[in-house]
Amino acid sequence: MMANKIKLKRYMIISIAFFVAFLCGFIGINIYEYHIYNYNYNKKISAVIASVQEKYPEVSDKEIIDILNSETGDNGFLDKYGIDINEDAAILANRTAYQKFLALNNVYIIIFGIVLIVIFLVFNAKKDKEIRDITWYIEEINRKNYTLHIDEISEDELSILKNEIYKTTVMLKESADNSLNDKKNLKKSLEDISHQLKTPLTSILVILDNLIDDPDMDEDIRQDFIRDIKRETLNINFLVQAILKLSKFDADTIKFIKEDRLIKDIVDKASRNVSTLCDLKNINLNIKGNDAANINCDFRWQTEAVTNILKNCIEHSDKDSTIDITYGINHVYSSIIIRDYGSGISEEDLPHIFERFYKGENASKDSVGIGLALAKTIIEEDNGNIDVKSDKTGTEFTIKYFKI
Repeated sequence: MMANKIKLKRYMIISIAFFVAFLCGFIGINIYEYHIYNYNYNKKISAVIASVQEKYPEVSDKEIIDILNSETGDNGFLDKYGIDINEDAAILANRTAYQKFLALNNVYIIIFGIVLIVIFLVFNAKKDKEIRDITWYIEEINRKNYTLHIDEISEDELSILKNEIYKTTVMLKESADNSLNDKKNLKKSLEDISHQLKTPLTSILVILDNLIDDPDMDEDIRQDFIRDIKRETLNINFLVQAILKLSKFDADTIKFIKEDRLIKDIVDKASRNVSTLCDLKNINLNIKGNDAANINCDFRWQTEAVTNILKNCIEHSDKDSTIDITYGINHVYSSIIIRDYGSGISEEDLPHIFERFYKGENASKDSVGIGLALAKTIIEEDNGNIDVKSDKTGTEFTIKYFKI
């Protein structure tokens, strides 16, 4: 916009300079005209005075000066020579000069008028072009062509209008792109959900067919089948609940109730949530940190985020192993570091582990690939971020909650 202001200022300076030049020229012509008239008058009066003094030497200079400066009215003397004192110049040179200056002034005014008309026509043509451009912009937008940009944006009304149309174009383009991306994401999500539901539902149907077809089935096998059905049903329930939560985040319908909470309370609650899973694999949670460390967050949602990360670490840990949980605080952020000593995450999987429905090569068969995606979304809602690094000795998740 600074360049446009400079351009507008330049146009104003040129216009003012042109007007000042015209005014100075017009004043100069009038001064020159006045000078010519005085010269002609003084020349003729000098000749008359010289002739009078030659014939009437007794007339003094003072008397002649008094006559010249007298305000006595016309006595009709010039009428005898056909000279109208109100219309005609007694000195012929002034008559000629008057006609020349009259013609010069007329030409000067005509030139000034032509220049003004040219400026008006150029300005009007520029306005017409801008109006045509605006019309074209609108027509292109109606054709869903959002690849428009405006190179010249000045400070006049039409340019401001073009600027607003450009902003509207960008907004519509972003809206169209977002709509298209939403459709693609929805299609992909539906495909992923369908795929995730297909496996457990198929398993349940096969088990039910076996139970129905064999009423005399051994009771131990029957109980195993029933437990399998329960496990698959729980997986489906977890998947549906996680999808509903993510959908609420996507629709921005979840309102976080934020308050200052100790990180210790969040970690303790998340640890209790996974205690049963830890017991099944005899995994020890080694928790330590600064008990004064706190964050401003929604306690329930942050607990769920940490719980999901712990579940992932337990899933990838070996039996009879340990998971370290460390938390602290500094002047910039509070942090939670969770490290397991399991199989690790491959370099190929590492960039994708926070993507929805992504399952790495070391993921368990019961994994649906949505827990880490949900955890990342929750953490970012509370002004935090999550980072991960992994090798063959294990995986480490670092969560940072920034104070600013």
